[in-house]
Amino acid sequence: MSSASKHPMSDRFRGFLPVVVDVETAGFNSRTDALLEIAAVTLTMDEEGYLIPDKSFVAQVEPFEGANLEPEALAFTGIDPYDPERGAISEQSALEMIFKPIRKSVKSHDCKRAILVGHNASFDHGFVCNAADRADIKRNPFHPFSTFDTATLAGLAFGQTVLARACDVAGIDFDGKQAHSALYDTEKTAELFCTIVNRWKDLGGWEMVLATRD
Repeated sequence: MSSASKHPMSDRFRGFLPVVVDVETAGFNSRTDALLEIAAVTLTMDEEGYLIPDKSFVAQVEPFEGANLEPEALAFTGIDPYDPERGAISEQSALEMIFKPIRKSVKSHDCKRAILVGHNASFDHGFVCNAADRADIKRNPFHPFSTFDTATLAGLAFGQTVLARACDVAGIDFDGKQAHSALYDTEKTAELFCTIVNRWKDLGGWEMVLATRD
C-alpha cells in the first residue's frame, strides 16, 4: 500500500473501524451499576483484505460515586471492587486510556470513527457510553448507537449465540476458566468476529458485494 493510498480497512465497513470491547460490571443497568473492568482490541486488515486482531488494552475501574453493586453480579465475575491489588483507576482515566489508542487507530486506518463490536454488543455499548457521559468525555470515538453484535453474527454463521459454544464450532480454543475476564473475552470475541468476516470473504460473499459497485 503506497503512502498516497487509503488503508484497505477504510472502505470495508463504510468508513468505520471495528473495535472489540468487553466490560465486566456490578449489574445490568448501565446507568446505575458500576463498570469494573473494560478491555478493547483494535482490528486491522492485511493487504489481501483479511481482518486480524491488532492491539489489546485493558483497565480495571473504580466504582463511580454512588454506584450500585449487585452481590450476584460480583459473585458471578469474582471481582472485589475494592481490592487494592486490582490497581483500579477512575472511569475517566480508564476510558481515556482506552480511547486514546482507539482514536489513533481510527486515524491510521483512514476511518472516520470506531464502531463497537461486542458479544451482545448493546450491553457493552451502554456501559461505555454512560461511563463516558459521567466522565464528561466529549470525544467518545464510538458511533453513538450502531454496533456489530457477534452473538447475532455467530447465530447466523455457526448456529450458536453463546460465546464459548460459538468459538468451539468456529474452531477457536476457549478456556472456560478464563471466561469473564474482560481481556480474555474481548480477545476471543475479536477472533470470532474476524473468523466470520474472513469466512464470508473466502466464500465469495464480499467479492459479490464489490462486483455490485462496478
